[in-house]
Amino acid sequence: MRRLRRIHAFAVPLAGLLAAAGLTAHSATATPTMTEAQQLLGGMTLEEKVGQLFVTWVNGKSADEVNARNQADFGVDTPAQVIRKYHLGGVIYFNNDTRDNFDDPAQVARLSNGLQRAAASSGARIPLQIGTDQEGGTVTRMGAPATEFPNSMAIAAGRDAADATDATDASTVLGHELRAVGINQDFAPDADVNSNPANPVIGVRSFSGRPDLAAQFVTAEVKGYQNSGRPAETVAATAKHFPGHGDAATDSHTGLPRIDRSEADWRKIDVPPFKAAIAAGIDSIMSAHIQFPSLDPSGEPATLSKPIITGKLRDELGYDGVVITDSLEMQGVRELHSDADIPVLALKAGVDQLLMPVHLDVAINSVINAVKSGDLPMRRIDQSVLRVLKLKLHRGILTSPFDNPAQVPKTVGTPANLATAQRIADKSITAIANDAGVLPLKRKPATALVTGWGVTATQALADRLTAHGTKTTALPTGQTPSDELITQAAAAAEKTDLVIVLTNNLGQFPRQNNLLAALMATGTPVVAVAAQIPYDAGYANPVPTWLATYGYLTPSLEALAKVVLGQAAPGGKLPVDVPAGADVTTIKYPFGHGLSW
Repeated sequence: MRRLRRIHAFAVPLAGLLAAAGLTAHSATATPTMTEAQQLLGGMTLEEKVGQLFVTWVNGKSADEVNARNQADFGVDTPAQVIRKYHLGGVIYFNNDTRDNFDDPAQVARLSNGLQRAAASSGARIPLQIGTDQEGGTVTRMGAPATEFPNSMAIAAGRDAADATDATDASTVLGHELRAVGINQDFAPDADVNSNPANPVIGVRSFSGRPDLAAQFVTAEVKGYQNSGRPAETVAATAKHFPGHGDAATDSHTGLPRIDRSEADWRKIDVPPFKAAIAAGIDSIMSAHIQFPSLDPSGEPATLSKPIITGKLRDELGYDGVVITDSLEMQGVRELHSDADIPVLALKAGVDQLLMPVHLDVAINSVINAVKSGDLPMRRIDQSVLRVLKLKLHRGILTSPFDNPAQVPKTVGTPANLATAQRIADKSITAIANDAGVLPLKRKPATALVTGWGVTATQALADRLTAHGTKTTALPTGQTPSDELITQAAAAAEKTDLVIVLTNNLGQFPRQNNLLAALMATGTPVVAVAAQIPYDAGYANPVPTWLATYGYLTPSLEALAKVVLGQAAPGGKLPVDVPAGADVTTIKYPFGHGLSW
């Protein structure tokens, strides 16, 4: 009966509607019917319905924190007031300089509870979807002491199990830790096939450049997020970015990418991971702000395209779950239309939820006014609200919206979870080249230098090597190392036993090659490490020894340290083709390549 007492926190009409629908502590975990969702919908006003279609950020680390940014963004003082003012369907948490909702897991749990209490006193009293981007690796919002996992491409690099159990294990841990702090939706997994090595925004967030492998791992992650326990222990997964962002040459945060792939090639390359996610029962799918002329010659971004969202995703692929936009702050969706028009156009295209509009008040009122004027039929609004309510019922958000902060340490960042992340990372390190036979080392070096890209990454790797008994110094030089820094690094290399140099996007930042050449000229053994995208190893450079980590969070750097010092052998296999530099027609290191010793 504990779950029923939680329902009472939302009072009438929600508790009454759930009771009328026959939802008990047992039946609330079953798959909801349309009738149950319709009963919830029936008591909502237009404003409450429209509120359910919006997901936005809030500023602050507690529900009642007075934050000046809330006044600037929403005209109120606290996150709780934002929820109550707009009857929101959901919020999204961030950890950046301007929007930071994270201190520690217990604090996040208290924030989530406070926001849910605000929802309990807001309009229809419908609990919130609370989401974040916790893909693992590069896109990690809740970091340590929560468990940090490698990027998706790293997980796929360690593929020794036909059923991709590592991906399921990772998403199970990620999902359970998120739900323990009140986050019930993860905007993951990335279902894009990274078919363009120069893709500026996807890269290692994708599992693979091969559709079948990407589909396999997407399926496995959906299983972990959504099917690894009771609904109140799991999170809604979100496959992104439909119809496929993997061939983009432009970052949709800053521009409007155009994908010139044929429709036939789209079905062959981009569709399989999304089709697999749908077959796995994915709760939501995120749209991409990309032009795809073979699917819609109008030039509209996919988010605003009825031929793509309704025609391809709904009608052709048969998806009837929640479709949510990528952030409406991004330039890709704002290139052609005003912020007032975008939400209406997205709903007309078949989208259900609108993520992070620039001006929430403008966006919500534009939808309300469109309904009142007849431009948007009420049945179109009801259709999307029903999908949102069914997701919330199915995922246990309506019946178990609260978390218990005192229980967080029992789930988040546990030794068992950390061990799972390290086990997965240990399998991912890929030896791409070892032409001079530098590795494995004949003897353990007494001293080492870590240089190259990344202030945090170089120091973290140096710390890991030192912890394993090799005294190591970090000397970061960045993506565009100056002549002065290159000279300093070379001088330091001459006084050490081993140099490890981290690279990041060598194709776009070629001065890293100057650093590599200077280090090789010292005569000290050099190991180059593609610390992000593995394509760095394909560019002409003087270093004969290359490893790939597919990321630079702690588990990946610990795994790298063990391989470099000979405590473990590399076991990863490339999940992508690595071309010969910018010449994508010539493959230097093929899919599946990976040395070991």
